[in-house]
Amino acid sequence: MNGTYTTKRRALYLVLLTAAALLIHGYHPYAEDSEIYLPGVLKILNPSLFPANAEFFAEHAGHTLYPNLIVFLVRATHLPLPWVAFLGQLISIFLVLAASWRLASAFFEEDRARWAAVALMAALLTLPIAGTALYILDQYLNPRNLAAFAALFAVAEVLHRKYGRATLWMVFATVMHPLMASFAIAFCVWLTVLDRYRPRILGFRLAAALPFGLTFDPPPAAYHQIALRQPYFYIQRWQWYEWLGLIGPVALFWVLARFARRRKMKNLELVSRAVIPFVLVATAAAIVLSIPPRFEALARLEPLRCLALTYMLLIIIGGGLAGQYLLQGQAWRWLVLFVPLSLGMFFAQRQLFPASAHIEWPWAKQRNQWVQAFEWIRANTPVDALFALDPRHMDLPGEDENGFRARAERSRLADLVKDKGACSMFPTLSGKWLEQVEDQKNWEQFGKADFERLRQKYGVSWVVVEQPGPAGMECPYQNPAVRVCRVD
Repeated sequence: MNGTYTTKRRALYLVLLTAAALLIHGYHPYAEDSEIYLPGVLKILNPSLFPANAEFFAEHAGHTLYPNLIVFLVRATHLPLPWVAFLGQLISIFLVLAASWRLASAFFEEDRARWAAVALMAALLTLPIAGTALYILDQYLNPRNLAAFAALFAVAEVLHRKYGRATLWMVFATVMHPLMASFAIAFCVWLTVLDRYRPRILGFRLAAALPFGLTFDPPPAAYHQIALRQPYFYIQRWQWYEWLGLIGPVALFWVLARFARRRKMKNLELVSRAVIPFVLVATAAAIVLSIPPRFEALARLEPLRCLALTYMLLIIIGGGLAGQYLLQGQAWRWLVLFVPLSLGMFFAQRQLFPASAHIEWPWAKQRNQWVQAFEWIRANTPVDALFALDPRHMDLPGEDENGFRARAERSRLADLVKDKGACSMFPTLSGKWLEQVEDQKNWEQFGKADFERLRQKYGVSWVVVEQPGPAGMECPYQNPAVRVCRVD
């Protein structure tokens, strides 16, 4: 009976922390990489969508079961996609926090240490990960979010010596996001080897030598233009603070390993000893793969995405240690730590999405003027329409990184933000991408004749332009930010 009560109370606390995390970090269902993942879901639900340029998101969709899972949930629950995405994001946050508790329980015996670990994770979900263009958890549902909680559960079960459960979590992570899952699998295997055999340099010798034997065909010539636009692929192009975000965790885990040995905290020492070669080997691989032109196409494997798991481990361990040795049972200490930290993360998110509601509820009317235009397009233009808009539109002030395909559910020409990212992972797309972005060069100076050229070459039938826009065009929709115009 007491065990059941404890489980229910723990679930309640996790629900409350999930709500707090949502309030801190916000929810933006169509932002950033949603432009890559949501169209894959929409295409399954309505195959008539995206008759042009679907390959810029279909390659990602073809390497994960994420679209199929979301479609299954839409059909099984009979809920609209926006509701499924919102509830899925809440469940993802809850499971990340539940996995943090499970992992913290492998390190700490005291409840306050475990809850401090979970609370710190809830406060830092949108912490940027150095040099990777990733967060711990995105502000919208996507395969990385699902792989994140699965990775934490897998590591937790390895530390609890429940290898069957760990394997199931790794399988789930793999079918959701194979690349991110590969880091969790590698770490779990290395953790198991280190636990059983205590090798001191095996990881360095085997993994560090691996990249040197790789050979492959060179990528298309156009791929180099994309690679130059992806600085986080190449470690030698990192900023100094990104290097600090790489070196700092390694140094901290070295200190933690010594601390854990003195305190006889076996699992903490084991993980700390495992992380150091894990990150150093990935760093060596990143350096090798950053040497163009031979390894240029392999740089997209981004070995330093292993830092995502590293940061999550560091947050859980750091929070647990703070709870056990600093916060203890003093409520004011918890407030002094978590209130300023949470407010800081909240204000950082508001700076990222200043023209949008902090939480974009599924039922709420959108206030972002670009989004209003995209929603008008979805309701008032033909399904087979092909649009052109500023290839940098997701980076423009006031646009708030909203994806056009995901919001408007219409085809568009290739852009310089998300389609570039898709091509960086799938080099065969680079030729088509480069041709289309070159044809949209100097977009700011485009007039009616330029749009007519795009119509003749690609079949563009509509454009979205910033106000005031070019003269002489029929624009059935406009607001203070943009106009939606026909190309006749």
